[in-house]
Amino acid sequence: MNDTLHVAGVYIKTVMKSWFQYKVDAVLRSLAVFLRESTGIVVIYFTLLEFDNLNGWNMHEMLFLFSLLFLTYGILIIFFTGLRDFSGTVRNGTFDRFILRPRGLLFQLILCDADWFAAIGHGGLGIVLFVVSAGKVGIVWNAVNIIYYVFAVLGSTLIQGAIFLFLATLNIYLIQTNSLKTLLYSNGRRFAGYPISIFSKAIQICMIYVVPFAFVNYFPAQFLLRKEDMSLYPEFYMYLTPVVGVILYILAYVFWRYSIRHYKSTGN
Repeated sequence: MNDTLHVAGVYIKTVMKSWFQYKVDAVLRSLAVFLRESTGIVVIYFTLLEFDNLNGWNMHEMLFLFSLLFLTYGILIIFFTGLRDFSGTVRNGTFDRFILRPRGLLFQLILCDADWFAAIGHGGLGIVLFVVSAGKVGIVWNAVNIIYYVFAVLGSTLIQGAIFLFLATLNIYLIQTNSLKTLLYSNGRRFAGYPISIFSKAIQICMIYVVPFAFVNYFPAQFLLRKEDMSLYPEFYMYLTPVVGVILYILAYVFWRYSIRHYKSTGN
């Protein structure tokens, strides 16, 4: 265990040094990510200034919904960048190096890289949105709500990590899955920025049961905000985010362990 922790520490230290070697560039690139993602929030802000609310969700409630999405992605990308970019790792043959090393493959992939610019940009925006909105949406921050929020963030991160792991595993069979990643993850994440109750029934089913982004931010936000549109769904969904995260990640991991036995090098 001590040896594993030591290796993990070396990985993390090395990756951070590589990303922050040029400090000014690191700051500017992190800021660029922050500003790029902020543009969508600005559009929502001015839209709600005109229309007051979106299916009963006011401006600050929408910002709180977005804060969960950005904060969890900021945490996610620290640990799962290697899975996000796994398509390139397989395609150029780099994955063969991981196989030859005396360490677990998933252990190496999780620690081999971390997109710190995206983590700071997205995570920073999530924190800003949380600070701006959390005190204005009527949430009583007692012990129960704080504990729930922490577990919801962890569960939301695991849900997205499971999606990344599932998509990464598909690269073993398909080599290139960027289009599928855009369809299932990137587009799903765009929908998740809004209350799912505003979408058609088909999209709601996809976001709850197929690519469960509804459990990343909508249902956790409902536990804390108790909006009227929650009546469209079973009440216990508000409590399931950590459970869904653990179950999905276990299933994705089993799929990974099974599929890795069928890996064939691209020969590059």
